[in-house]
Amino acid sequence: MTNKLTTVLAIAAIAIVSMTVFGGMQSSSDNAYAQQVPYYYQPPQNTISVTGTATATVSPDLVTIHLGVDTQAKTAQDALSQNAQAMNATASAIQSLGITNAEISTTNFTIEPVYNNTGPYPPYNEYKSEFVGYKVSNTLLIKTTKLGLAGNILDTAVGAGANRVDSVSFSLSPAKQQSIQNSLLANSIQDAKSRAQQALTPLGQKIIGVKSVDLSGFMPQPIYTYNKMSMAAPAAAVQTPIFASNQDITTSVDVIFLIGAQ
Repeated sequence: MTNKLTTVLAIAAIAIVSMTVFGGMQSSSDNAYAQQVPYYYQPPQNTISVTGTATATVSPDLVTIHLGVDTQAKTAQDALSQNAQAMNATASAIQSLGITNAEISTTNFTIEPVYNNTGPYPPYNEYKSEFVGYKVSNTLLIKTTKLGLAGNILDTAVGAGANRVDSVSFSLSPAKQQSIQNSLLANSIQDAKSRAQQALTPLGQKIIGVKSVDLSGFMPQPIYTYNKMSMAAPAAAVQTPIFASNQDITTSVDVIFLIGAQ
């Protein structure tokens, strides 16, 4: 019995020694492999940052008109009724010119009390705030590509009951804006490349690639003809002259070029 126990213990000891040796060899192998794989550092890139610009003079093809009707009466119902009558007549008159339902919409509508404030200076005990009625304001937005109708729209609207013109502006329609933008972007990128090449030539460098391009520099602005004007009915049958002027549209791009020796 003692001999068998001794034999079993000897076999177990050999197995433990073998596992220890194998484990050590495996660990050494892993360490050796890890040491053979060097860490890769990306070398720094030589770059030049340039802003390119391009400008185009274009004719607007979209007119936007904000006009409205303001009415005031002792009661809210009377003010509302008077406003509705004048606004319905205004909208119908504008549509009779060929402006479609898709080109006209309501942008603002308010009903508010009106007070007559007197005595704002000392003695303050004489200050009075007297309620005088209600004011109703209704604003229409007309947006159309029929630029030739701009003056006629104003005259017709005022003749039908509109007593306020907030603004008249000319701009580019989405389709024309996209077309101009595409053309300007190509030209501005070419301008950036040309400027970079002119700067690099004396330095013995050249463009070898592009790292990044920022295309966020296109911001056309509308041109306003009228802004916040009250208008009375025309005294004579003479159309209000509204002229659309050309716009200078400028776009810019920021390009970072990769450069190297010539």
